[in-house]
Amino acid sequence: MCPWAWGSEPAFRRLRTALAGRVHWRRAYAILFDDEDDPAPDPAAETAYYADYVERISVHTRAPRAARLSRVAASSWPSSLVAGAAELQGADVADRVLRRLRETVFVLGEPADTMEGAMAATLSVPGLDPDRLRTDAASSGVLERVHADRAEARRPVPEVLSVQSGSPHPGTAKETPDGGYRYALPTLLLRAPAGYRAVPGWRSYGAYAAAVGELCPGLLDLSAPLSPAEALERHRSLTGPDRGLLAEGAWPPPGAVPLETANGLLWLHPDEASAHPAFG
Repeated sequence: MCPWAWGSEPAFRRLRTALAGRVHWRRAYAILFDDEDDPAPDPAAETAYYADYVERISVHTRAPRAARLSRVAASSWPSSLVAGAAELQGADVADRVLRRLRETVFVLGEPADTMEGAMAATLSVPGLDPDRLRTDAASSGVLERVHADRAEARRPVPEVLSVQSGSPHPGTAKETPDGGYRYALPTLLLRAPAGYRAVPGWRSYGAYAAAVGELCPGLLDLSAPLSPAEALERHRSLTGPDRGLLAEGAWPPPGAVPLETANGLLWLHPDEASAHPAFG
């Protein structure tokens, strides 16, 4: 549910592609909107402020944003539990479920901040078993995993407590109400036998590639980008920034279905569009 993380997804997608089969990639759900947070005294004013905040961030990231945000998310827990449960059904399913959950905020303007809303967002995701997803999302194992993710996010490595960067979102760790810190979102932590590198905040693909190169020279696959059709087939949902990082060739991809947002088009695979909540 973080707009900086949403705006970082094109770089992460390219990085995952360049490292496919060479690394283990693990997401940690840090819980941006916690159940323990105090409710806003004026929800309408908070929503207006947050919509403006997302708009200002999108100037930097160029990521799509919703024409109208209905509310600020009440909780990150439901979507995090559903996203974590989806991982038990394989990487492709998990990626598509997480994308749908993100799009509830940044494309539809209706955050999936209840379990019913999070489940509804995943309807007709290809390859998904919805009954298993609901059962797993309510399981003690997935709950313990997300609790562990939340706790891990609140034990940041020392390097992110003070960050010098020219990025508009350098990623310095955030103070928490209990006097501790949590990672800024997103933060990528690369671990290898040679050590680790923390890459916090909003960064270019080049910054991530450089960090990988420092730890593991020659690990990145430098193959040519996908064609637009191949990128759409793999990712099912593409933004303008995705186009610049993931695909090379005539645009839009053949058969892609355009979806209007407040600041540009989102391009959907025809099968994705046929089941997407935006067209429901």
